[in-house]
Amino acid sequence: MGPTEEFEQEARRCGYRRIAGVDEAGRGPLAGPVVAAAVILPVRCRLIGADDSKQLSVSERDRLYAEIMDRAVSVGVGSSTAEEIDRINILEATKLAMRRALAEISPAPDYVLIDAVSLAGMAMPIRPIIKGDALSLSIAAASIVAKVTRDRLMIQFHEAYPQYNFLSHKGYGTEEHLARLAEYGPSPIHRRTFAPVSAVLNAPACGALQP
Repeated sequence: MGPTEEFEQEARRCGYRRIAGVDEAGRGPLAGPVVAAAVILPVRCRLIGADDSKQLSVSERDRLYAEIMDRAVSVGVGSSTAEEIDRINILEATKLAMRRALAEISPAPDYVLIDAVSLAGMAMPIRPIIKGDALSLSIAAASIVAKVTRDRLMIQFHEAYPQYNFLSHKGYGTEEHLARLAEYGPSPIHRRTFAPVSAVLNAPACGALQP
């Protein structure tokens, strides 16, 4: 069936008008930032084919990204760097990226639908939804914006560090990425607290690249 506006409509019946969906991309990779997006869609918005970004092809995500950016009432994007991920852990870095994405929306949303994460201390109500990117259209839109934005950032990182082929795996722990990590050592954007990276760092005679 795919995501619907059911949660958004429920919030509107309670009087909320600026309802943002929030999701992230990039919690699992060994390198690069975690990116979050916050999206406010217009009432009765139809996004044909919208779904959890992981269920979509690259071309479908790109098409929907352009449509969302064209039709959304407001879009905010935030990220946390690999250094921040190592310093505060991936869950807290994800929350930080989400807060940054929400802060980009002006005027601020008055209600937030979010994919399975709690954000304490926010000024507006937050509703976490398990598998929200497959259920809520606003969260699905946010997941697409976050995924496309992060993939494009990893393409830029590929140009800076071509020996890891980020263009292909976007920092995820594929067999190819692990082999290149073992051969070249971590780059400045690798997450040093993640087990495969720390294992390479702790291996004898490992040489890390300098920024």
